[in-house]
Amino acid sequence: MKRRTIFVFALCFVITAAFAPALMSQAQTGQLRSPDVIFVPTPQNVVEAMLKMANVKAGDVVWDLGSGDGRIPITAVQKFGAARATGIDIDPQRIKEATENAQKANVTDKVRFLNQDLFTSNFSDATVITLYLLPSLNEKLRPKLLSELKPGTRIVSHAFDMGDWKPEKTENVDGRTIYFWTVPKK
Repeated sequence: MKRRTIFVFALCFVITAAFAPALMSQAQTGQLRSPDVIFVPTPQNVVEAMLKMANVKAGDVVWDLGSGDGRIPITAVQKFGAARATGIDIDPQRIKEATENAQKANVTDKVRFLNQDLFTSNFSDATVITLYLLPSLNEKLRPKLLSELKPGTRIVSHAFDMGDWKPEKTENVDGRTIYFWTVPKK
């Protein structure tokens, strides 16, 4: 009996010691859970088609939910004249990369990246939302989008729809589908 107790205690200690650095790292970076999706960059031609479909223009406030390396917010400001753009990503490594990309593009006065959970973030000032998430995440996010965004806010998703909320437009760009919705009046 004593040997089993000692073995269980030793096993718990080894497991705790093995995972402690990762848990400490998560606590220090504010990343309290794993990303819901792996990072797969949206091709630049799809980025531009998404922003064109959303009719991004001067004065727009663009939020990219799950912003990865930052290419959508950077492009929204550089090529479409958005007033400002913000990317949210739960992965601190992606935020670091996106921030470096914004510095290289010389757009840090209009583009920022936040290491946050998009399900608890406040992006109610958006006039355009962009997404490249999974269908289950889009559906989970849909009530937040509909309740917190102003009517008329444009939403564009790369590759995945929003379940029974039918898109107003769809477009195929080199074999990739993009979807468009407008937040309706309440």
